[in-house]
Amino acid sequence: MKVPRSEIQNYGRDDLSKAGIYFLFGSDDGTSSVYIGESEDMLESLSLHLKDYQTGIDNFCWNCAVAFTSQDLSRESIRYIEDELMISAMECGRYRVFTKNKYGKTLLKESEKAVMTEFMDNMKLMISILGYNVFTPMLSETEIRQYFFCHKKSSRADAKGFVSPGGFTVLKGSRISDYVVPSMISGKTAHYNELRLQLENDGIISGKIFQRNYEFSSPSAASTVVLGQSSNGKEDWKTEYGVKLKDI
Repeated sequence: MKVPRSEIQNYGRDDLSKAGIYFLFGSDDGTSSVYIGESEDMLESLSLHLKDYQTGIDNFCWNCAVAFTSQDLSRESIRYIEDELMISAMECGRYRVFTKNKYGKTLLKESEKAVMTEFMDNMKLMISILGYNVFTPMLSETEIRQYFFCHKKSSRADAKGFVSPGGFTVLKGSRISDYVVPSMISGKTAHYNELRLQLENDGIISGKIFQRNYEFSSPSAASTVVLGQSSNGKEDWKTEYGVKLKDI
């Protein structure tokens, strides 16, 4: 079931009141984000999320819920699935992942885990069909066709990346600028400064260096964060020979 946030309160299907796993998809500080949750009554849990969002308790800006249920789901199985999906989403690194629970060990038998693994595989396939690449692994080194570079000597920005399915990926070891321009703090690109600060808070950037690969929604989002100023990524990302991204 896929339900827009605005329709949660009016959703009439009984299936949503059953036990299951749900995803809240949205944007947080300019980056794709997902909340992964489990509940024995998903409609009740989604209504609480909606209330928290409307009252400002939860500032995660989600716009759509995707929920899965099955007659085979128990309290232990949905907790097991939530843990596994959270780990998988974080390993893929495409979305910022939110969750409130971490159960660790569960009491499921090996045969039950096998059934739940098949269920999770079907969930991942459907999530992908719906257009969310939260479980799509990043490209490997051998699959990358062309690297691009973004530099600014005065601020010591020095980054390397490539065009990826979700936008543009900046590679581990890339360096962001020492500072951001004033217009990026209070101007039209302030949300990119918020994203930059969030990446530092999350440890994805530490000491101005990317600690792992990170996929941005577009080449311009990537170059703006790297340079600390408004940037057209198709102009500022160039090959090692100086060819602009827009010309490839």
